[in-house]
Parts: sequence; structure tokens; C-alpha cells
Amino acid sequence: MSSQPHLDSSSASIASPAPGSGRKPFDLLRWYAFVSLAIILSVAVGLGLISSRFVINESVERDALLTAQFIQAIAQAEVRHVSIPNVRTMGELLDPRLDQAFPDVDPEARRSARGEFLDHVAHLPDVLLANIYAPDRLVIWSSNPALVGKMIEADDDLDQAFDQKMRVSASYHNVDQARAEQKFITPPEQLFIENYIPLFDADGNNVTAMVEIYKEPHDLILRIERGLLLIWLATAIGAGLVYIGLYGIMRRAARQLAVQQKRLVNNETYVALGEMSSAVAHSLRNPLASIRSSAELAQEIEEGPAQKNIGDIISQVDRMSHWVRELLQSLRPLDDTAVPVDLQRVLQDSLQGFAPQLLRSGVRLQLGEIPSVQVTCQPVLLGQIFTSLIANALEAMPEGGELRIERVRQSRQGLTLRLCDSGKGMTEEQQGMAFKPFFTTKQGGLGVGLMLVRRIMERFGGSVKLSSEEGQGTCVLLTFKLAV
Repeated sequence: MSSQPHLDSSSASIASPAPGSGRKPFDLLRWYAFVSLAIILSVAVGLGLISSRFVINESVERDALLTAQFIQAIAQAEVRHVSIPNVRTMGELLDPRLDQAFPDVDPEARRSARGEFLDHVAHLPDVLLANIYAPDRLVIWSSNPALVGKMIEADDDLDQAFDQKMRVSASYHNVDQARAEQKFITPPEQLFIENYIPLFDADGNNVTAMVEIYKEPHDLILRIERGLLLIWLATAIGAGLVYIGLYGIMRRAARQLAVQQKRLVNNETYVALGEMSSAVAHSLRNPLASIRSSAELAQEIEEGPAQKNIGDIISQVDRMSHWVRELLQSLRPLDDTAVPVDLQRVLQDSLQGFAPQLLRSGVRLQLGEIPSVQVTCQPVLLGQIFTSLIANALEAMPEGGELRIERVRQSRQGLTLRLCDSGKGMTEEQQGMAFKPFFTTKQGGLGVGLMLVRRIMERFGGSVKLSSEEGQGTCVLLTFKLAV
């Protein structure tokens, strides 16, 4: 257990480029993380900006509509209040230059209606500035007396309102010092709204006056800010959830691809090593058999001092034959057919087989409570796992020690066992090489025991991990998949 390793070096080729290539491998997960993050952020920012603009425009339009309806309703109400004939409208009464053009209208009634209307306009909530224009673009009244009598030219919004005979609204964040009509007595603090509201004649065909209202509706601005905060918060949370979800799916897919690639490379490695090993083994079997037969014949004839040398020849031939069999066994294809196997029974059978050796080596066995469960494997291969690990543990404790086998955890899907010895342990370098092919610290070992353990465990849905400390011993964690 502490001295034999495993055949899994092919996994290194998945994550590392060919020697001397100078190129790093393509990291699918990293590229996906960056690209998907950029795309999701771009989409989220775009949606946030579109939604924010929609909220602002709709809020401004709604406020402008309400303001226009209020102004037009007040204009009609004041005309009726002073009993001015219906042939006259407030728009026709606002321009002082036209006072003599309507002899049928009582001057006092005209001044009263006009004064009440302008007073309502001047005291609208949140108003920064109010201007009233005649059709020739002259300011006939303003809440800022300095603007009265000025001619406003090159105002696109004002021209649009007069030409199209419709309400025009716009929102601003900064005062345009170049515009003559934006002369605020109290400058706005943040967002302010400009509304152009037309007043028509009695027939409703011609615009007789244009009311311009600059407002800074604090309540509306507060609601807009809350709406924008909710929009961006929802956008950020949504983008985060989408990114985390897609990244999680991609990460799992990348792991599955890595596992599949690792298995593919391992299978190709096993096939290549198997073909090579089979060729070498078949080439060695006949010469080894001939050598052993000749040595046995010489042993029967020779009775002198050469007997010892002949015995050594036969022993080494048997050792090489054992290597050949072990190599072929470790590289032959594994049968994927999984059957339920009684874990406790197979472990007890393996320990029973090592009982004499445990006694001779002075190794104490500490066996914890092992549940009688069935795991997914094959009886022979499961026995081979325990045989390899117990044999390695005994070889790591030539002068005696303790072998501990215990259950670590158990769930509905799996069971984890821990096998620990108190042997000489392994260095960090040896631990890194432990599961690589043909690496061994044993004298005369082949280095395929742990390789075969991991191969069997992974083939049947399990896993194996090794931890060791030099001079303190070695532990192996075996996680089995429980049979359904």
C-alpha cells in the first residue's frame, strides 16, 4: 500500500501541451467564463439602459400630459368663470397687444380672467419657470419679468409645438446657457422637465398662445430614481444568476469532457501498453520455458556445488514469469459488467488469505465495523483491490506494525473505507508518482498494483485517494458506489 503505485500518467497529457511545443492548452472553461461574462454584462447593461430610458421617457410624458390637461382645463374654466363669450378662448386673451382687437369682450373681465389664469400658472407645484409665447415667438408673459418682451428665435422645440400644433415635452439634466428662455431665478438641482402646451382658438385650428413650463418634480424624480434602482438591481441579480447558472452547467460539462478525455487517453495508453507487453511477453515465454526446462534437467544431473546456481536460475525464471503474468493481467481490458458484490465478505476472504503472513510479520489488525452492503464491482476484481493494498501494507511494515481498516462515511450513493498502515510512509515525490505506471519502491516490484486498483475503482464508478507521511505510514481511501 505504501510502496506500489498506479498507471494513470496519461491524465497529465490532457492538461499539458506536447514537450517543446511552447503553446498552452486551450482552457475551454476559462474562455467561456470570460466570453460569457462579457456577453451577459453587455446584454444586461443594454437592457438596463433601454429600461431606464423607457422609464424616464414614460414618466416625463405622463407628467407632461397631466400638466397640459391641467393648464388647458384652467384656461377654459377661467374664461367661463368671467362669462366671456365662447367665441373667445384664453389663448386669444393673453396677448396684451390684442386687447383692442376684441371690443365685444369686457376689458375688466378680460383682465380678471387673464390674471387668474397667470396666477394659477405661476403657482403650479414644482415650477422653476413659466413663459407664454405669442405666435410670433414673443414672450408675452413670464414668471421671470426679465424675459417679458423678448423675441425667441431658433428654438426647435418651440417651433415644433407651433408648427405641429401639439404638446412637446423634454427632460434635461443641465441648463443650456445658450438658450435665452432658460433664465431660471432658482436653478434646478437635478433633472428638470420642459413642457410646451398649446392654447387654441375657438375653432381649435390655430394656436393662439404657447405656454412653456419648466418643472422640477421632486416626487416624480424620487420615484424615477427608485424605479431605476430597482431596474439595475434586478438586471444585476438576473445577470448574475444567468452567469452562475450557465457557468455551473459549463463547468460540469467541462469536467465530464475532461473525465471522458482522460478515460479515452487512458484506454489508448492501456491498448498501446497492452500490445507492447503482449508482444514482449509472448517473445519471453518460450525462452523462459526453455531456460527453466534446461535448468531442471541440469539440476537432476548435477549433484555438486552448481546446484545452488541452478536453483537461482530457476528462481529468477519463475520471478520473471510472474512479472509477465502480472503485467498481462494489469493491462488486459476490464469487463464493464457490474454486479452487486458483498463488500464485507470479500474483505474477510482477503484478510483470511493474509492471516498467516500477518502473524509471521507481527502486524496487528485493527478491523472496524464494516457494514454488510453490496457495492458495484466484480468479486474477483474487488478481491484483487484488497489483495494489492494489504500486500503493499505488509511490505511497508517488515518489522511489524498495525494495519487499520475502518469505515469513514456512508450515504445512499456510496461507502468510503480507509486502509492505513504504520509503515515507513512515502515522500511527497513518491506520493505524486504512486499511481503512475511501473513506478515502485519495492525491491523487484513491477509497479502495477496501485495502477490496477485505481483502474478498477474508476471503472465501476468509485475512486481511490492516497495520503502518506514519511515515517508515519500510509492511508488509502476507497470510495465504492453502492449497488442499487
